Amino acid sequence: MLASTMALANCVSSAHAQEADQKIIGKFNDKIESGLMTPEILQSFGRLSDVQISPDLKKILYGVSYTDVKENKGNRELFVMDINGKNNRQITSTAFSEYSAVWYNNGKQIMYLSRQSGSGQIWIMEADGSNPRKVSDYKDGINGFLLSPDQKKVLFFTDIKYGETIQDVYPDLDKAEASIHTDLMYKHWDEWVTTVPHPYIADISETSMDNIVDIMPGEFFECPMKPFSGTEDFAWSPDGKTLAYTCRKKEGLEYSISTNSDIYLYNIETKNTRNITDGMMGYDTHPEFSPKGDYIAWTSMERDGYESDKNRLFIMDLKSGERIFLSENYDNNVDKFIWGKDAKTIYFISVNKATAQLFSIDVKTKKYKELTQGDHDYSSLALAGNELITTRRSMSAPDEIFSYNLKSGKTEQLTFENKHILDQLTLGKVEKRWIKTTNGEDMLTWVMLPANFDPNKKYPALLYCQGGPQSPVSQFWSYRWNIQMMAANGYVVVLPNRHGLPGFGQKWNEQISGDYPGQNMEDYIAAINEVKQEPWVDQDRLGAIGASYGGFSVYWLAGNHNKLFKTFIAHAGIFNLEAQYLETEELWFANWDMGGNFWDKSNKVAQRTYENSPHRFLENWDTPILVIHGEKDYRILASQGMMAFNAAKIKGIPTEMLIYPNENHWVTKPQNSVLWQRVFFRWLDKWLK
Repeated sequence: MLASTMALANCVSSAHAQEADQKIIGKFNDKIESGLMTPEILQSFGRLSDVQISPDLKKILYGVSYTDVKENKGNRELFVMDINGKNNRQITSTAFSEYSAVWYNNGKQIMYLSRQSGSGQIWIMEADGSNPRKVSDYKDGINGFLLSPDQKKVLFFTDIKYGETIQDVYPDLDKAEASIHTDLMYKHWDEWVTTVPHPYIADISETSMDNIVDIMPGEFFECPMKPFSGTEDFAWSPDGKTLAYTCRKKEGLEYSISTNSDIYLYNIETKNTRNITDGMMGYDTHPEFSPKGDYIAWTSMERDGYESDKNRLFIMDLKSGERIFLSENYDNNVDKFIWGKDAKTIYFISVNKATAQLFSIDVKTKKYKELTQGDHDYSSLALAGNELITTRRSMSAPDEIFSYNLKSGKTEQLTFENKHILDQLTLGKVEKRWIKTTNGEDMLTWVMLPANFDPNKKYPALLYCQGGPQSPVSQFWSYRWNIQMMAANGYVVVLPNRHGLPGFGQKWNEQISGDYPGQNMEDYIAAINEVKQEPWVDQDRLGAIGASYGGFSVYWLAGNHNKLFKTFIAHAGIFNLEAQYLETEELWFANWDMGGNFWDKSNKVAQRTYENSPHRFLENWDTPILVIHGEKDYRILASQGMMAFNAAKIKGIPTEMLIYPNENHWVTKPQNSVLWQRVFFRWLDKWLK
């Protein structure tokens, strides 16, 4: 069995062991005797990210995060390899994570962030990892940075104070612990809003960062936008004279009901700012200048208040100001993208029919082409000559670096960070099938078979209910909802791409809006009803599981399943839609998805939504249920889970509640993650085995 006590900051895979620094005292080389995934093994995978191509296009810089379950911590190290994947070597081995690393000084050095001095600061080291030294000493710490093309300036962002504290108003109450609020957005995802990220520009060299300029003076808007954005919200023009940034310049109630962000251009010399997406009412994000700087591209959603609207690709001729809807002939989302070196082509990632693939689009003709196929998801993009350097994952393997040759179409795997673990595991097989929905459409459904599958045996089956609600059920790899973990525990897993998911056109994606209890719930039942007909599925041992909207789905199914399921697990789910409307901090989500507030009796869409809230079907609850929630979840408050647990207990239904006082909408701490898996499968085994 895999030991879960690998040394913090010193864990390297066997693939890197021979080249590792002598200071490294631990590495994963344990034999996995069972051949099956366990929670501890899942935590041992190296988590690869942030691929950077050197200026000469000959090397790749990337980071890998490792987890130490015993110490309940993680650590991130940096690696460098040749562009063909050879000569892979680890260049850091410290007790402090190195992150946001980029090539510096024509590839002779590397600039990165580290909290070695307490707060995040910019550091520089030689390209081989030697001679690390701190460059910045910014008093409030640095959360992220982006170098200018000539590498003489740096855009960085840090947290600044937002609003007044009790001590600002009443200085004599220095021990008072409270806050006073006069508007909305006083909380967000997992924090009380006392600070916001704010951007600055500074001169930078190998030894210092100075001449700091506030590019949004007197403005207290999130930039980058929380909770998921970072340096991708910014872009330097090739001549370094202009900085593009993304911002939703709204506060309070206006912020809470709107998704209308814009792209702004800040002139370094004049310090003037102009909005280039004024009048475009939805999310405008991820600006990127063309190689010569004559165009800028960005992704844009059309409608204000709709966070899952189709993500479209726009470009603007910066000389004429003409906006061009580049992806108007493509009916799915444009996700991450990059310009081709001649600016005639843009390459992008998009989910199409439940997998995230590489695409190209011709800037002149708007014709797009799907470059890759297969049961896997591409997750990042970088350009190195005629190669796209990408990361790729699947339900059977976490992210690794791949190259895609633009001329030959050949794909090659460059890193094997987790091969030494995967080679020892017996994994479940993933099958793809199309199932008819009750309205006559075809629904792609993944079916994960148990590890060591025997078609002559009967297995319990789990219906996986996706969150979002408009998030793809693609070839994802999760460190919590890991489908291979479920296969290792002897379960068939049914994963329907129900209505209300991207990748099957805009009409399919939008069907769920204002129809939470409708077609997508029928899709769930259609999927499990078809798969349960297989001779290797035990129809008397079915369960339904899910988180967020998937948790809502579980609660709704608990009152409407007609004894189909033997148990349920709901994580961070919505139980009472009326309470959710007034508890969530992002009102645009509730307004769009639920149809509006519950007191407007003339709003038929909203009334139908609230009439079908899961808590209204409690009279039908009769099935064991496990409830999981985090008390720092401010998107869906823990009170939702507590209500569901209390109701089940009052009704005499077997139930448990796993509550985390310091976790948010997710579970991030290593030991909490292991606990989650243990409780999850203990519950399933109790009722389905």
